[in-house]
Amino acid sequence: MNTVIENIKKRRSIRDYKKEQIKEEELQAILEAGTYAPSGCNAQSWHFTVIQDRELIGLMSNVAKEKLKTSSDEGFRNMANNKDLDLTHGAPTLVVVSGKQDAYSPLTDCSAAIQNMLLAAESLDIGSLWIGLIELSFDHEEVARKLNIPEGYKPYYGVALGYKGAGETRAPRRKENVISYIR
Repeated sequence: MNTVIENIKKRRSIRDYKKEQIKEEELQAILEAGTYAPSGCNAQSWHFTVIQDRELIGLMSNVAKEKLKTSSDEGFRNMANNKDLDLTHGAPTLVVVSGKQDAYSPLTDCSAAIQNMLLAAESLDIGSLWIGLIELSFDHEEVARKLNIPEGYKPYYGVALGYKGAGETRAPRRKENVISYIR
């Protein structure tokens, strides 16, 4: 089998990271992979904010957890009440992915960039996690000031990156009957 397809099948969301920071050249390779994602009208409408400040990452997780406590979803409320939960799971690096709001398809562009980064991380044996809930922290005054997202951009998601702490996880069984052909 080809290595790209193997990498796609092998990649899992990692929720246990070593404290050690990833190497700068690995981080740059992952970010560069993000910039090679397809984008609507070739707008390349993404912006990546790299955070390696453990205090800021912790603040973002805590702010998001506080907001989850008032969610209409019982599962989210229960998650938020777990005092030990860190939404970034101890990852030493968090990349906030923002999209230029006047672009043709910024959310789609950013999602494609994230997928490229996740696959690049896996190819380097670096754990990754696409974190949607971290967006609950983006409008917090202190978080917003520290992130300093460029004007005209909206932050969408976070990507946690770090060396994997636990053994490999296996992919769950794939759903069947999800493909239809019209010929």
